[in-house]
Amino acid sequence: MEQEKGILKFITLVQFKEDVSHAEIEDLIKGYASLVNLVPSLKDFTWGENTSIDNGVNRENTYIFELIFEDSNSFNEYITNPDHLAFGNIFRPKVKQFQAIDYIPTKVLN
Repeated sequence: MEQEKGILKFITLVQFKEDVSHAEIEDLIKGYASLVNLVPSLKDFTWGENTSIDNGVNRENTYIFELIFEDSNSFNEYITNPDHLAFGNIFRPKVKQFQAIDYIPTKVLN
């Protein structure tokens, strides 16, 4: 197995509060995506909605956000970036629950 060089991924699974409208969620997603232009260490942002059937393991998280960084130092810069912190103050109050993990992707070599 071999870790990819020059990449760190940060995945967040989110369930928004029931009183957060679809329009508010769209605005939050746009705000999250805009961090790519505001935080130099953030290289890419993708998101999606959970399309799984309710199989008992989803834990009701309905959205996934994936951020890509060059390395752990870049991720640490993101965590303390003022634009990220300001967005977090807007985003967090709308979230009912979330789970986050950062990792370095590893490929299985044949």
